[in-house]
Amino acid sequence: MSGHSHWAGIKRKKGLTDQKRGQAFSKLLNTVSIAGRQEPNPQFNPRLRTAIEKARQNNVPTEKIEAAIKRASEAKENLEELIIEAYGPEGAAILIEMITDNKNRAVAEIKKFLNDNGAKLAEPHSVRWAFEQIKSGDGLIWQGKFKQQISGEAQNRLQKLIQELLDQNDVQKVYTNA
Repeated sequence: MSGHSHWAGIKRKKGLTDQKRGQAFSKLLNTVSIAGRQEPNPQFNPRLRTAIEKARQNNVPTEKIEAAIKRASEAKENLEELIIEAYGPEGAAILIEMITDNKNRAVAEIKKFLNDNGAKLAEPHSVRWAFEQIKSGDGLIWQGKFKQQISGEAQNRLQKLIQELLDQNDVQKVYTNA
Protein backbone atom coordinates (compact mmCIF):
# COMPACT_ATOMS: atom_id res chain seq x y z
CA MET A 1 0.00 0.00 0.00
CA SER A 2 2.11 2.85 -1.24
CA GLY A 3 1.48 6.34 0.09
CA HIS A 4 0.17 5.14 3.42
CA SER A 5 3.47 5.22 5.24
CA HIS A 6 3.50 7.21 8.45
CA TRP A 7 6.97 8.49 7.54
CA ALA A 8 5.81 9.71 4.10
CA GLY A 9 3.15 11.92 5.74
CA ILE A 10 5.65 13.35 8.22
CA LYS A 11 8.17 13.98 5.41
CA ARG A 12 5.61 15.95 3.34
CA LYS A 13 4.50 18.08 6.32
CA LYS A 14 8.08 18.73 7.41
CA GLY A 15 9.07 19.67 3.87
CA LEU A 16 6.31 22.29 3.65
CA THR A 17 7.08 23.66 7.10
CA ASP A 18 10.80 23.88 6.34
CA GLN A 19 10.12 25.64 3.04
CA LYS A 20 7.92 28.30 4.70
CA ARG A 21 10.45 28.77 7.50
CA GLY A 22 13.26 29.13 4.96
CA GLN A 23 11.35 31.83 3.09
CA ALA A 24 10.70 33.73 6.33
CA PHE A 25 14.39 33.44 7.30
CA SER A 26 15.42 34.70 3.87
CA LYS A 27 13.23 37.80 4.18
CA LEU A 28 14.48 38.54 7.69
CA LEU A 29 18.14 38.07 6.73
CA ASN A 30 17.74 40.36 3.70
CA THR A 31 16.36 43.01 6.06
CA VAL A 32 19.38 42.54 8.34
CA SER A 33 21.76 42.83 5.37
CA ILE A 34 20.17 46.04 4.11
CA ALA A 35 20.15 47.56 7.59
CA GLY A 36 23.81 46.64 8.16
CA ARG A 37 25.13 48.40 5.08
CA GLN A 38 25.76 51.82 6.62
CA GLU A 39 26.95 50.70 10.06
CA PRO A 40 27.52 47.00 10.91
CA ASN A 41 27.52 47.68 14.66
CA PRO A 42 23.99 47.37 16.10
CA GLN A 43 24.91 49.65 19.02
CA PHE A 44 25.20 52.57 16.59
CA ASN A 45 22.56 51.45 14.07
CA PRO A 46 19.00 51.32 15.47
CA ARG A 47 17.57 49.96 12.21
CA LEU A 48 20.01 47.04 12.34
CA ARG A 49 19.30 46.48 16.02
CA THR A 50 15.55 46.26 15.29
CA ALA A 51 16.12 43.88 12.36
CA ILE A 52 18.30 41.61 14.53
CA GLU A 53 15.71 41.57 17.32
CA LYS A 54 12.96 40.65 14.88
CA ALA A 55 15.11 37.87 13.39
CA ARG A 56 15.86 36.48 16.86
CA GLN A 57 12.15 36.55 17.76
CA ASN A 58 11.55 34.36 14.71
CA ASN A 59 14.26 31.88 15.78
CA VAL A 60 16.78 32.71 13.06
CA PRO A 61 20.14 31.14 14.06
CA THR A 62 22.72 33.61 15.39
CA GLU A 63 25.31 32.36 12.89
CA LYS A 64 23.01 33.26 10.00
CA ILE A 65 22.41 36.76 11.42
CA GLU A 66 26.16 37.35 11.86
CA ALA A 67 26.83 36.09 8.32
CA ALA A 68 24.21 38.50 6.93
CA ILE A 69 25.83 41.43 8.76
CA LYS A 70 29.28 40.39 7.54
CA ARG A 71 28.00 40.08 3.96
CA ALA A 72 26.50 43.57 4.15
CA SER A 73 29.64 45.14 5.56
CA GLU A 74 31.80 43.52 2.86
CA ALA A 75 29.28 44.72 0.25
CA LYS A 76 29.62 41.53 -1.80
CA GLU A 77 25.90 41.13 -2.08
CA ASN A 78 24.16 43.56 -4.36
CA LEU A 79 20.82 43.94 -2.50
CA GLU A 80 18.58 46.86 -3.32
CA GLU A 81 15.47 48.27 -1.64
CA LEU A 82 12.50 49.01 -3.89
CA ILE A 83 9.06 50.48 -3.40
CA ILE A 84 6.73 49.48 -6.21
CA GLU A 85 3.45 51.30 -6.66
CA ALA A 86 0.31 49.74 -8.15
CA TYR A 87 -3.42 50.06 -8.52
CA GLY A 88 -5.47 47.09 -7.36
CA PRO A 89 -9.08 46.08 -7.91
CA GLU A 90 -11.43 49.08 -8.20
CA GLY A 91 -8.44 51.45 -8.11
CA ALA A 92 -7.19 50.59 -4.61
CA ALA A 93 -3.72 52.04 -4.02
CA ILE A 94 -0.98 49.48 -3.25
CA LEU A 95 2.62 49.99 -2.09
CA ILE A 96 4.97 46.99 -2.23
CA GLU A 97 8.25 47.10 -0.28
CA MET A 98 10.91 44.78 -1.65
CA ILE A 99 14.53 43.83 -1.10
CA THR A 100 16.05 42.19 -4.16
CA ASP A 101 19.35 41.38 -5.78
CA ASN A 102 17.94 41.78 -9.31
CA LYS A 103 15.65 44.77 -9.84
CA ASN A 104 14.62 43.86 -13.39
CA ARG A 105 13.60 40.31 -12.46
CA ALA A 106 11.71 41.46 -9.36
CA VAL A 107 9.74 44.15 -11.22
CA ALA A 108 8.85 41.68 -14.00
CA GLU A 109 7.59 39.11 -11.46
CA ILE A 110 5.51 41.70 -9.61
CA LYS A 111 4.08 43.01 -12.87
CA LYS A 112 2.99 39.46 -13.79
CA PHE A 113 1.31 38.90 -10.41
CA LEU A 114 -0.47 42.22 -10.69
CA ASN A 115 -1.73 41.50 -14.23
CA ASP A 116 -2.88 37.99 -13.24
CA ASN A 117 -4.96 39.45 -10.40
CA GLY A 118 -6.63 42.39 -12.13
CA ALA A 119 -4.17 45.02 -10.90
CA LYS A 120 -1.63 47.15 -12.74
CA LEU A 121 1.77 48.69 -12.15
CA ALA A 122 1.69 52.46 -11.59
CA GLU A 123 4.17 55.16 -12.47
CA PRO A 124 6.63 56.12 -9.69
CA HIS A 125 5.09 58.52 -7.14
CA SER A 126 1.60 58.24 -8.66
CA VAL A 127 0.29 56.17 -5.72
CA ARG A 128 2.59 57.26 -2.91
CA TRP A 129 0.63 60.50 -2.40
CA ALA A 130 -2.23 58.42 -0.94
CA PHE A 131 0.05 57.20 1.89
CA GLU A 132 2.04 58.77 4.68
CA GLN A 133 5.04 57.29 6.44
CA ILE A 134 4.64 56.93 10.21
CA LYS A 135 6.92 55.61 12.93
CA SER A 136 6.01 52.22 14.38
CA GLY A 137 7.61 49.58 16.58
CA ASP A 138 8.97 47.95 13.39
CA GLY A 139 10.43 51.22 12.12
CA LEU A 140 8.75 53.34 9.46
CA ILE A 141 5.55 52.01 7.88
CA TRP A 142 3.16 53.34 5.25
CA GLN A 143 -0.41 54.16 6.25
CA GLY A 144 -3.21 55.23 3.93
CA LYS A 145 -4.23 58.89 4.33
CA PHE A 146 -7.81 57.94 3.55
CA LYS A 147 -9.67 54.64 3.28
CA GLN A 148 -11.03 53.72 -0.12
CA GLN A 149 -14.30 51.81 -0.14
CA ILE A 150 -14.37 48.80 -2.45
CA SER A 151 -16.90 45.99 -2.95
CA GLY A 152 -16.68 42.68 -1.12
CA GLU A 153 -15.65 40.83 -4.28
CA ALA A 154 -12.88 43.35 -4.96
CA GLN A 155 -11.78 43.07 -1.32
CA ASN A 156 -11.43 39.29 -1.73
CA ARG A 157 -9.39 39.70 -4.94
CA LEU A 158 -7.19 42.28 -3.20
CA GLN A 159 -6.55 39.94 -0.25
CA LYS A 160 -5.64 37.12 -2.67
CA LEU A 161 -3.23 39.45 -4.50
CA ILE A 162 -1.61 40.60 -1.24
CA GLN A 163 -1.16 36.99 -0.08
CA GLU A 164 0.44 36.00 -3.41
CA LEU A 165 2.77 38.99 -3.25
CA LEU A 166 3.81 38.20 0.34
CA ASP A 167 4.61 34.62 -0.71
CA GLN A 168 7.37 36.01 -2.96
CA ASN A 169 10.85 35.94 -1.42
CA ASP A 170 11.72 39.51 -2.40
CA VAL A 171 8.53 41.13 -1.06
CA GLN A 172 8.84 42.38 2.52
CA LYS A 173 5.57 44.24 3.14
CA VAL A 174 2.46 45.25 1.20
CA TYR A 175 0.34 48.28 2.10
CA THR A 176 -3.05 49.31 0.73
CA ASN A 177 -5.55 52.07 1.40
CA ALA A 178 -8.61 49.84 0.91
